[in-house]
Amino acid sequence: MSAPRWDLILVGAGLANGLIAWRLRQLQPGLRVLLLESDAEPGGNHTWSFHQRDLLPEQHRWLAPLVAHRWAGYDVRFPALNRTLAGEYISVTSEHFVIAIRQALGDNLWTGARAVSLTPETVTLDNGQTLSAAAVIDGRGYRPSPYLITGCQAFLGQQWSLSQPHGLTRPILMDATVDQSAGYRFVYTLPLSEHRLLIEDTHYIDRATLSGDLARQQIRQYAARQGWMLERLEREEQGNLPIALAGDVRAFWQAQTGQPGSGLRVGLFHATTGYSLPQAVALADLIAAAPDLNAAALFRLIQNYALAQWRRQRFFRLLNRMLFLAGPPQARWQVMQRFYQLNHGLIARFYAGQLTLQDRVRILAGKPPVPVGEALRAALNYSPRLRVFHDE
Repeated sequence: MSAPRWDLILVGAGLANGLIAWRLRQLQPGLRVLLLESDAEPGGNHTWSFHQRDLLPEQHRWLAPLVAHRWAGYDVRFPALNRTLAGEYISVTSEHFVIAIRQALGDNLWTGARAVSLTPETVTLDNGQTLSAAAVIDGRGYRPSPYLITGCQAFLGQQWSLSQPHGLTRPILMDATVDQSAGYRFVYTLPLSEHRLLIEDTHYIDRATLSGDLARQQIRQYAARQGWMLERLEREEQGNLPIALAGDVRAFWQAQTGQPGSGLRVGLFHATTGYSLPQAVALADLIAAAPDLNAAALFRLIQNYALAQWRRQRFFRLLNRMLFLAGPPQARWQVMQRFYQLNHGLIARFYAGQLTLQDRVRILAGKPPVPVGEALRAALNYSPRLRVFHDE
């Protein structure tokens, strides 16, 4: 028997493709959608977080079944600043994601199915089977490109059960009072319950060189300083998120050769924070509402959305260059401390990627906490260190 022809095949059951499948089930349930995952479960081992303002009200409604945790506000800590910021902070976990995606897709979720090659309309698996569809979306995660210049947000997170209550009522998004010798470093902590914490050791560094053993040691040391009694390690997650500095986006999309993609695979992430959920939600909405899901139409839709996002984030890439290229790595925390002294509404708009012209002027106003000459060269793409990034 010949292999069935699908309306859409999604390769990689991570966040972006999972949300596309989920939204299509809601808006176009008659479509024959196949979701392929090489591992045993969709979603990997991740926690995806975002701010309330990052999504539209309707997007919050359809995403709600995937949400595991909500908090009213969050804290940041720096050597000369401790601040609590209002606004709901929200997390989706792999556990909730797996349950929802399995229920929505049923037999149309294939796990242990590793794709060895794909075209805009076909997928060949490692068992030799070739599947065809009107369109194939590649969502297999970030892949370095010669046309994108990026730094790295490297992190290792551990979820711990504690023998005594930790006492936190809201997340600590950034605690940068820790050692800064290797670049901008902070500890990120989510209170999942009275006796459970997710603690992440996070570094903004030039490339993905974070030592897992060192990060684990630093998490234990940090917990001890906070007085948290770690009892049992429940799980661990590790990742390297790209932080965009510059690039030739036209050449990047020409290199895609018509292959539709999603998520980090096609550069859909917040340039400075690395957060990808808001853009994944927006793309899922666009695809689920599209009248035509053939490969060519889908490629144009995704490309146009990604190009618009690239243009919108030009200012964020400028800030990233100032963070990574102006001044020594151990002083990067000063840039972030200055930022978190700004107006709360501006900070919320920053996370949502919705900065106004006045916001941008306010961020750049005054003497920068890095050498002025280096800051200007970085902002204008004239820093010699940027060329070093491109060569590595």
